[in-house]
Amino acid sequence: MDLACLDLEGVLVPEIWIRVAESTGIAELRLTTRDIADYDELMRHRLRLLDANGIGLSQIQEVIAAMGPMPGAAEFLDWLRARFQVVILSDTFYEFAMPLMAQLGHPTLLCHRLRVEADRITGYTLRQPDSKRAAVRAFHHLNYRVVATGDSYNDVAMLAEANAGILFRPPANVVAEFPRFPVVTDYAGLREAFATALN
Repeated sequence: MDLACLDLEGVLVPEIWIRVAESTGIAELRLTTRDIADYDELMRHRLRLLDANGIGLSQIQEVIAAMGPMPGAAEFLDWLRARFQVVILSDTFYEFAMPLMAQLGHPTLLCHRLRVEADRITGYTLRQPDSKRAAVRAFHHLNYRVVATGDSYNDVAMLAEANAGILFRPPANVVAEFPRFPVVTDYAGLREAFATALN
């Protein structure tokens, strides 16, 4: 079978950091990879804000526990699994994402890890640099054809490396900078895009 690689936030679940921003009232936590392309710069900014405001991992996990998949996401994933092997490639963290994975039927998730001391998030460990592109490249070495979808700057390398890349509900700035990728805005369109991508 062919392989589908999906971003998590913005494709299957809401943006975690935006929900944390809404819960804590810290507007600057709303910034995501849609706004800042440099992931390390973005994460260092987030960790400074958490530390300055005394927000620990457990408080963030409470916010995440109240989240769920976006409407139609679980059904889309079921449809996709019947046709592709599915892997979620995300720049989130296992400490954040596992409750959401349960609600999506536990798809394979490749992401990063947080460093935590006494509930304080002190840093993070990347699975590897440029991890989404590296994963797709590795799947190609295993002779898989890959269709990938994402919504942000940090997904573009994955989309470019795949046999076919699809932008899902991207912001206008990403669409403008990367016109080579088709854009879809709902799960019906995404099903059609996956169904025809490798034909």
